[in-house]
Amino acid sequence: MLGRRSLLVLAGGAFLSACGARTTAAGPVKVCYAASLTALMETHLGPAFSRATGYRYDGYAAGSTQLAHELADGLRKADVFISASPQAEALLLAPGVAHGGIAWYAQFAHSPLVVGYNPKSRFAAALKAGPWYAAVLRPGFRLGRTDPRLDPKGALVEQLAAAQGRAAGDTTLATRLLTAGVVFPEQDLVGRLQAGQLDGAFFYQSEAVTVGVPFLTPDAAVDPSAQYTLALPRGGSNPAGGLAFSRYLLGPAGLGLLRAGGLLVQTATIHGDATGIPAALRTALRGG
Repeated sequence: MLGRRSLLVLAGGAFLSACGARTTAAGPVKVCYAASLTALMETHLGPAFSRATGYRYDGYAAGSTQLAHELADGLRKADVFISASPQAEALLLAPGVAHGGIAWYAQFAHSPLVVGYNPKSRFAAALKAGPWYAAVLRPGFRLGRTDPRLDPKGALVEQLAAAQGRAAGDTTLATRLLTAGVVFPEQDLVGRLQAGQLDGAFFYQSEAVTVGVPFLTPDAAVDPSAQYTLALPRGGSNPAGGLAFSRYLLGPAGLGLLRAGGLLVQTATIHGDATGIPAALRTALRGG
């Protein structure tokens, strides 16, 4: 079990079980997802889904906002879109989206923002001794973060920096923290940290748990978190496969993997037009 915190369970056993009997379905199921889920999706969820259903899993990871724009602009197609922010899904929910639009999305889990660090870093002891931001601002500390224009995590880092500055009574702290951080694509942060190219970086707790990165929970006035959502974009090449993946993800087997990966599973909330939800998911998503 990889999770480190107590997890909320879905009310009344709401979600459907994994997709039932193994199918002989052909064609890949294309899943675009927030890069913070890379290790969980590629090592655990994707392969488990394929073994359970017979569908071939085809995952693609990037920043949630970037993915939403690529889907809306027709640069990418997906049968399933999993983001780390409702704002990314809202881009596709907007009227007039010609490609990859959605009628609804379901918010199903969350994970707080943490500061992950390389245990071999010469700053590791200072980070653990605290406060974390004092260590981060030491000369020579290499801090990684993501672009807030492409990734919700980058926007949450800005919120955290502002809140930490207010909590510390330091009007310059937020600017200094953001200036200290070097921007990288979300999918590169874990590898750079583990390779020793970074001393620390901002992660969601779930991705730190999944890949075994030690982390600290910032002590600030706010608790910024990823809010994981799921939608079925229009124009996907395998709608049946997308539905099958959604049922697996939100069924007992998938939810077990989410919990093991450190996500805090919550009662699903639906946004948009619930009448667009496929019948095979509607009752489960409503908790019935």
